[in-house]
Amino acid sequence: MKKAPLSRRDFLRLSVIASGSAIATACQGPLTPTITVGTSTAAPSSTPSVKFSLSGGNADAWTWIKQVKVGVSEGTCEKVLLRRNGQDVEAVPEGETFTAEVPLVQGENQVQAICIQPGGNEAVSDPVVYNVRLRPGPTALIQIALQNGQIVLDGSESLPAADTQDPIVEYLWLARESNPAPLPELTDEVNGPSISVTPASSDGEYYVRLQVKDQAGQEDTSTIYFVVENGEARIPDYDTENPAWLETAVVYGVIPFLFGSPAFQAIGERLDDLADLGVNAIWLAPINIHPADDYGYHVEDYFGLDPAYGTEADFRDLVQASHERGIRVLMDFVPNHTADTHPYFVDAQQNGPESPYWDFYNRDASGNPTHSLPQWTDIPDLNYDNPEVQRMIIEAFSYWVREFDVDGFRVDAAWAIHDRRPEFWLPWRRELKRIKPDLLLLAEATAREPYYFDNGFDAAYDWTYQLGGWAWKVVWDAYKYRLLSYNLTDALTNRPEGFHPDAVVFRFLNNNDTGERFITSHGQGVTRVATAMLLTLPGIPCIYTGDEYGLEFEPYQQLEPLVFEERIPGLREYHKRLIELRKDFPSLHSRLFSIITPDALPQTVFSYLRYGEPGEAPMIVLLNFSEEPADFSFDVPAEFSVLADGSRLYDLLAGENIDAFEGGRLKISVPAQTARILIERPAE
Repeated sequence: MKKAPLSRRDFLRLSVIASGSAIATACQGPLTPTITVGTSTAAPSSTPSVKFSLSGGNADAWTWIKQVKVGVSEGTCEKVLLRRNGQDVEAVPEGETFTAEVPLVQGENQVQAICIQPGGNEAVSDPVVYNVRLRPGPTALIQIALQNGQIVLDGSESLPAADTQDPIVEYLWLARESNPAPLPELTDEVNGPSISVTPASSDGEYYVRLQVKDQAGQEDTSTIYFVVENGEARIPDYDTENPAWLETAVVYGVIPFLFGSPAFQAIGERLDDLADLGVNAIWLAPINIHPADDYGYHVEDYFGLDPAYGTEADFRDLVQASHERGIRVLMDFVPNHTADTHPYFVDAQQNGPESPYWDFYNRDASGNPTHSLPQWTDIPDLNYDNPEVQRMIIEAFSYWVREFDVDGFRVDAAWAIHDRRPEFWLPWRRELKRIKPDLLLLAEATAREPYYFDNGFDAAYDWTYQLGGWAWKVVWDAYKYRLLSYNLTDALTNRPEGFHPDAVVFRFLNNNDTGERFITSHGQGVTRVATAMLLTLPGIPCIYTGDEYGLEFEPYQQLEPLVFEERIPGLREYHKRLIELRKDFPSLHSRLFSIITPDALPQTVFSYLRYGEPGEAPMIVLLNFSEEPADFSFDVPAEFSVLADGSRLYDLLAGENIDAFEGGRLKISVPAQTARILIERPAE
């Protein structure tokens, strides 16, 4: 999360006027300092004057019940009322302060303080306006049970709108069209608070949507799924189980402004190329409104799009076009901090503790904002002890799912929120998965920490325990010293601790933070072998902008759009072939692998066995990073025990048979800087 050089301001062509307009939109109205009100106009001259003030000023509200404080600085109030849109709530005295929990409604809420003085005279404050930014309407909730072979779905616990309490009058159920097989009871919409569904016999995930509507016509939608395995239905653990598509995910990291301008349209023009490559998800670097000279991690509005990238319609078109090609869309989201140019932080800096947003930011004992990344003091941490901040962030994530149908999030600096508020992530997951349970939730945090897989996330980064420490970084020079096998074993298995049993590791050669591209640092030969490893290991492989073409640049320094043309003959086709193999062979996208121990160290060939369920063909992956050819000898793995002398292995990359047996053992020659992916081919 670094800042690009200031010259990017010209490249993005964002004017100060455009930025100001975006900020005003984000704020939904002017920000004002604390309001101090005058004396009662109804009091006779003998009545002492009174001065009292409401805390804060006009502000966005991310709550349906706002705690409002009134301070009396002069005179006496026997009682204080808080009047919201004509309705009164009595405040509770606490010394010289009165506090009330004021119920709010969606949109503007005008609140005034009424001071009842001795003798019954009233003084009325100037109004403060709270603009509730929460989505109005009911909340659809689905309870699921498996009873006597039937899936029972109950929506009767759905909640009415928090502000109006309008009753729910309509419950509509509908099965997702992409389910593995039809559900007989849901071939059309079904109305009613609960239904029973007969599971189909075809294996897979079955999704059912509930739409509720209240008396005022406001709607909400929730989706749930059940799983059929070996013809039997089961209910998954929604807090920890991952969507099935994740098992075959190949993610392509997209830096929007490097694809062209406007970015959403430029990315759309490359979708056919990405679909042909074989990726099934794209991860967009931050697209929310941010300063013109920034890469995107300095957020100024969680609900707005960078106008340099395109309009909301452009983004919807990109998501829809991606879905039509079988590609899911992931957003890079930044919940840990905002830019110091965010209107909330600007107001807090200008008005200090009297700002309605002062408590939106995490602060040290002296009241100074904290920074999880101290080298960047222009991105202050949000305060996750503030319920309004929690609700704002959950609402922001949900907005992009509901309104644009995005398919998941890479969550920037997830580790930093864990450090301050570790209990936040599980409720966050539950709300997002309530809306769309097959979202991919990726933590920018180490997969070596079990916490993330028990607390909200489907996957986490291939890091060491050192923040941002790429697990593979230490090994790439090791082939020169014939220590590669030992170092890679450590990096890929996290020995001796190992990984959480449900860990899904997000793996990469390049991303936004790896600086100089891998091919620049290590050359073409090592890059090809490392790419084969990336695409044959368990976890989620990420190909980053231009990797398949061998493009060389640094994400935070590159300002001009890239030219997507192959620099290295055959490199794109090599990526495409590896992706095809990963999808076609269950053993290559399973979570199961075991490292093959060579006869002796030092050893320049790294090898592992990939296997899946019984009956699925196991595979051997051999990786020679060295500039010299090598022979690799080892005992026949148990999974290949049917093989005998005279049998052959087949190299799926080279497209050739290999005579691999010598004296009852496997002995395989691996050319310099070459990968072999071997499958059993019995003797003819």
